[in-house]
Amino acid sequence: MENELQKKYGLITAIAMVIGIVIGSGVFFKAEKVLVATGGDLPQGILAWGIGGVIMIVCAYVFAIMATRYEKVNGVVDYAEAALGVKYGYFVGWFMAVIYYPSITSVLAWVSARYTCVLLGWDIVGPEAMAISGFYLVGIYALNALSPKLAGKFQVSTTAIKLIPLVLMAVVGTIAGLRSGILVSNFTSGVIADVTSSNPLFTALVATAFAYEGWIIATSINAELIDAKKNLPKALTLGTLFVALIYILYYTGLAGAVENSVIMQGGETGAKIAFSTVFSQVGGTVLFVFVVISCLGTLNGLMMGCTRGLFSLAARDLGPGPKVFKCIDANTNMPTNSSVLGVLLTGAWLLYFYGANLVPTPWFGPFSFDSSELPIVTLYAMYIPIFIMMMVKEKSLNSYQRFLMPFVAICACVFMVVAACYAHGQAVAFYLIIFVVIMIIGILINSNKGFVNTQKDSLRG
Repeated sequence: MENELQKKYGLITAIAMVIGIVIGSGVFFKAEKVLVATGGDLPQGILAWGIGGVIMIVCAYVFAIMATRYEKVNGVVDYAEAALGVKYGYFVGWFMAVIYYPSITSVLAWVSARYTCVLLGWDIVGPEAMAISGFYLVGIYALNALSPKLAGKFQVSTTAIKLIPLVLMAVVGTIAGLRSGILVSNFTSGVIADVTSSNPLFTALVATAFAYEGWIIATSINAELIDAKKNLPKALTLGTLFVALIYILYYTGLAGAVENSVIMQGGETGAKIAFSTVFSQVGGTVLFVFVVISCLGTLNGLMMGCTRGLFSLAARDLGPGPKVFKCIDANTNMPTNSSVLGVLLTGAWLLYFYGANLVPTPWFGPFSFDSSELPIVTLYAMYIPIFIMMMVKEKSLNSYQRFLMPFVAICACVFMVVAACYAHGQAVAFYLIIFVVIMIIGILINSNKGFVNTQKDSLRG
């Protein structure tokens, strides 16, 4: 049993993980960008949040169908392997372990530090912010590596805490905005500032992708979830529906708190200004502390996936050093070696994010891209072959589950990819160069020993 993960998480933890990973930073971090991208056009911003939510819910529902049929080590890798075979499963798993998990986790470490600095009045890109980013990253890693059960409890508790500022702003902000007339004014004012993008809706939509992302990481605890085939689909469906609803309500409440121009001009302090306006200076500060805790809860959920990235490959005897990375610590029941490399990769991506996005002159020239958005869109592109093969292979499903919903999910993913190309332009090409290089390295690492156990193409049961 030393190389097997124990069943230790229940349905509540799984739902909390879906909600907790998704809600926390993006809704605060990207709300400003959505407003700026649309020039303060509130209806268009809400439309972007709505489309992003529908895309998330549709994809989550289709994966929920697959979750009732396949259960192994790491949900999305399991599904990729079942649909297209071991090689594609490895391709997706390598991407998740080396690019997706660490890049998104690194951004969350900085976002958590960002709001801590806003709370303390410090520079969000200065040495204070980066030192706090590193501390949060190491601290959350230690929590997951030393006590995964405690990390699960932390996830549940922070999920409850992070809902407080969102629900209060959604309700109180909306009521206050209706009374003062600010909400109606924001809805009817249209574009109030220059729009820098030629496709503001697409730019706003891609921004919401970061805010909505994370639900798929809940599948990383597939092997540790009690009755996963029953509980994971429930968690994915209920969790994503709740997230989409609370995001739209929060965004509406924010528009009732202050004028859109104030949020746009406030930059990183925009959310704090809104909370202080509605709940007074003291009350707003207290709620903003909850925002910081909310971000840390999201960081914790992402780290839960990040620490298991290499393990999901090693469990299949794939990737670098399978014997090394599939070892489970007897005391903590954690893939310790996988965790160590996971946090090292996250540190490297944090360094990249700082040099590419936070300094006045990017360190990497044309290869500087937004690592909070493009890796997410890449994952949506990788979903498309999985959904296609689901339509081909899953003959026992009814027409609704086998054809209609996967087709809608494919359309949603294509739409997201097109939106990213319009929103990021030339940066997409340079990102893809880095992506291809990293993926080739992964293929070369694995090619020496070949792909084993090809009978794993079918994981049913």
